[in-house]
Amino acid sequence: MSELIEFDEKQQVFHLHNQEISYLFSVEKGGTLCHLYFGKRVRGYHGELTYPRLDRGFSGNLPGDLDRTFSRDTLPKEYSGAGEMDYHSPATIVRQANGSNAVFLHYAGYEIAPGKPKLPGLPAAYVENDDEAETLTVKLADDLTGLEYDLLYTIYRDRGVIARSVRVVNKGKESVHLEKAASMQMDLVGRDLEAITLPGAHVNERHPQRSRLTQGRHVVESRRGTSSHQMNPFVALVDPKTDEFSGDAWGLALVYSGNHEFELEKDQLDQLHVTVGINEYNFSWKLTPGASFQTPEVLLVYSNAGLNGMSQTYHSLILDRVIRSKFKRSPRPILVNNWEATYFDFTEDKLKSIVDEAKKLGIEMFVLDDGWFGHRDDDNSSLGDWQVYEKKFPQGLKHFADYVHGQGLKFGLWFEPEMISFDSDLYRAHPDYLMHVPGRKPSPSRNQYVLDLGRKEVRDNIFDQMTKILDGGSVDYIKWDMNRHLSDIYESDLPADQQGETYHRYVLGLYDLAERLVDRYPDILLEGCSGGGGRFDIGMAYYCPQIWASDNSDAIARLVIQYGTSLVYPQSMMTSHVSVSPNEQNGRITPFDTRGAVAMCGDLGYELDLTKMSDEDKAAVKQQVADYKQIRELAQYGKFYTLKAPLDSNEAAWMTVSDDQNEAVVTTVNIMSYAQPYLTKTKLAGLDPDKNYEDLATGKVYGGDELMNLGFYDPAAPHKDFSAKRYHFKATDQK
Repeated sequence: MSELIEFDEKQQVFHLHNQEISYLFSVEKGGTLCHLYFGKRVRGYHGELTYPRLDRGFSGNLPGDLDRTFSRDTLPKEYSGAGEMDYHSPATIVRQANGSNAVFLHYAGYEIAPGKPKLPGLPAAYVENDDEAETLTVKLADDLTGLEYDLLYTIYRDRGVIARSVRVVNKGKESVHLEKAASMQMDLVGRDLEAITLPGAHVNERHPQRSRLTQGRHVVESRRGTSSHQMNPFVALVDPKTDEFSGDAWGLALVYSGNHEFELEKDQLDQLHVTVGINEYNFSWKLTPGASFQTPEVLLVYSNAGLNGMSQTYHSLILDRVIRSKFKRSPRPILVNNWEATYFDFTEDKLKSIVDEAKKLGIEMFVLDDGWFGHRDDDNSSLGDWQVYEKKFPQGLKHFADYVHGQGLKFGLWFEPEMISFDSDLYRAHPDYLMHVPGRKPSPSRNQYVLDLGRKEVRDNIFDQMTKILDGGSVDYIKWDMNRHLSDIYESDLPADQQGETYHRYVLGLYDLAERLVDRYPDILLEGCSGGGGRFDIGMAYYCPQIWASDNSDAIARLVIQYGTSLVYPQSMMTSHVSVSPNEQNGRITPFDTRGAVAMCGDLGYELDLTKMSDEDKAAVKQQVADYKQIRELAQYGKFYTLKAPLDSNEAAWMTVSDDQNEAVVTTVNIMSYAQPYLTKTKLAGLDPDKNYEDLATGKVYGGDELMNLGFYDPAAPHKDFSAKRYHFKATDQK
């Protein structure tokens, strides 16, 4: 078994490598870690990237050293601290007991170990056996304070991935406050790069934005307490010519569900300084002597096969080495959710009629959304009271769940475990459980407030309530929702000098509660949600193998949302539902077959009242369900390719291909219809050029090389907006 990590003692160079990638950095003067290279695999390194020595005016030198040609301000680094004569935004800031924030971190040794360590209290990528990865730990030390920084690098044997994080240990005699602790830093020289980010808003998430990086500091962040609808915790750095199929792409994805910060700083020498980690906004962690702090993990991906290559690396890693659920590669059920059918206005009999229709149409799960608990008839009450609403379920929830199961469907249930209402028994009994600043009125959002999940007794209370519902074994699926962001930031059991820990302790509490649930109920499928895609991140994927991608269920709006999501996240993570037309979010009228085709990009479901549908639409649902069952495994787990990105374009196209390249499903969407349309083509990808493929709808046979190089004309002049077509190809011996 070949080594994945080597250290050249003579050159003082670390080389992490597999068959796809190389990552190189060296130990420079003053024990400074110098970044050399991250990209396509090289066999070795012979010193060609030793940083040139130049006297750079106004860039200071090492303490006590009069050599003007070496400066930490200009050297491309792997990690930096405030107070090191480096004027970039530092990777770490430490407030010392004397009020200063100076550290001087120098190289102090390394260890190489097989496998990959777990990160205490945090989600992270994992290994199933130690042979599939190696981990390098490089120790940096500050002699005066006794602080040590362990930089962790894991490289997988068969993946173009480097996992990075940092562990800070206080081996000194005084307490300090970490005011910033980035998970990674990487400084790049001589690259004219663009950044792809995923900004958005509620019902408008993850709209890719591509920007040229100019001199100055560019920050991609969330300060909302969650990863947020507004800015996903991901950045891709790409060459200007990089597209879906070719060119260099570097992905940086933070495995974290709270405040994040990606800093892209292009300096006076046109060098790019990159740091990623927990947002330093309102962050301060007290580190007592002997204590340690672990940062979240960053997953770095390199691809020279464009955005599709980068995305496919992330998809495979997340599916097989982040998601732990037994459902991670099992067929996800086709469901109907009652929310847009009934909202809060339902009875058991009304729900049964939807269940009956679902059975007739072949749907596999019924999900009971908000309104089943406490005395909740609107969104003003009962959050925190996870007991069954007897007026709606006079014979208990199990009675209804048994009916659902009796009809051959699985039963799902909605929770919002992180929230509390003023009008709730929980608030009346424990008003201190609500997160609030003493002496100030807390701010409502969606008429609800935030529970202080940083406190164990709060988590215990919610967990105990949920187990009373779940221990009966009637629930097959949980939709875990979170319908607001954090405010009134204060944790009542922390002293004043630790209130800067509140945001992060909330996220750690969230992970603890989720961990306890998935440990106790491994047979329940857990779906994440935060007003749709407000917490769609790799951290939540560790607990939730699927996440509701957006509260916007309009098929045309979903084209961009789902494309942006697919840049990082596998399609099996995306739940996507067919809803009514006109759409309830934007009023758009879209054909039923188009709504189905777009929803089949991920985990298919329905968000409408089946009992109010026309016979024609019911027949369409029945056919969609039957068709999806034929392609479900391929749609959810095939290798995903974006063929045409729906950005500033009238078209969208994507496809999935089986691992053996024997089967493919292709979807094309024409957004607007024109009286005199241009003729367009779709070229496929990922097929075997030497195989022939039959179009199952027409019986026609094409060579794989034809489909990928010649393509085929898209349907011309359909005379209706928002048209979609799905193709299903299978390898054949026919010619």
